[in-house]
Amino acid sequence: MRQYSRRQFLGAVGAGAVASTGFAQVASAQETPVVEMGNNYFDPIGLHVEPGTTVRFELAAGAHSATSYSDRIPDDAAGFDSGTISQGSFEHTFEAPGTYDYFCIPHKSVGMVGRIVVDSPGGPAEESSLPDGDVPTSESIAEQGAVAYGSSSDSGDTFGGGMMEPGGHGMMNGQSRGWFGGVPFIGGALGVAGLVGGALYWVQRRGSSPSESTDSATATLQRRYARGEIDEQEYRRRRDRLADDDEQPPE
Repeated sequence: MRQYSRRQFLGAVGAGAVASTGFAQVASAQETPVVEMGNNYFDPIGLHVEPGTTVRFELAAGAHSATSYSDRIPDDAAGFDSGTISQGSFEHTFEAPGTYDYFCIPHKSVGMVGRIVVDSPGGPAEESSLPDGDVPTSESIAEQGAVAYGSSSDSGDTFGGGMMEPGGHGMMNGQSRGWFGGVPFIGGALGVAGLVGGALYWVQRRGSSPSESTDSATATLQRRYARGEIDEQEYRRRRDRLADDDEQPPE
């Protein structure tokens, strides 16, 4: 059975407490939002911050990168590239307002992409669809503050993998902006439920296997193929790549 330290459990409880309050606050420049890099996903997949905010990309499993598209960031913005890392984290400070799309170098072909909106949407990323995967709309990111990997859009599409509420994992070290427009939950019972639910959710996500993440990525790939976004040759190439990744022994 997987063992968790007291610090990890208290961290999970704290994350549940933040989620249960339901306050709608955009990350300020004094906070450090965290994006988790896991098995073929960034979480949250969409994040809204203010200019001057430093975002930390933390490695959860495998080897990944956080690399901005050169042609999908604001014209006056500085790009970023962590390089492929197998441990630790990477930080970048976002100064110029607009929309930033980024990807993982080793897993770009299987749709490991993310989006960060600084202040308000804008720039080249708003002029065309992301070619390598699905991300939430900039408007929904700005409205919610953070959109979790696996959450669904109004059209029913899922961003990444299995169903998950926005703000579930890899959230900001501070207050999150949720669906409740800044109105806190009323009643102590809901607060307690949020604490317990946040802790349980964190433990379950940490215990997820690479094959589960691969299944989620495969489902996303199948939807893109069904919609005609990629041809059969590209679909087969990406599917085989996922199968190869799933057969690799866990680290």
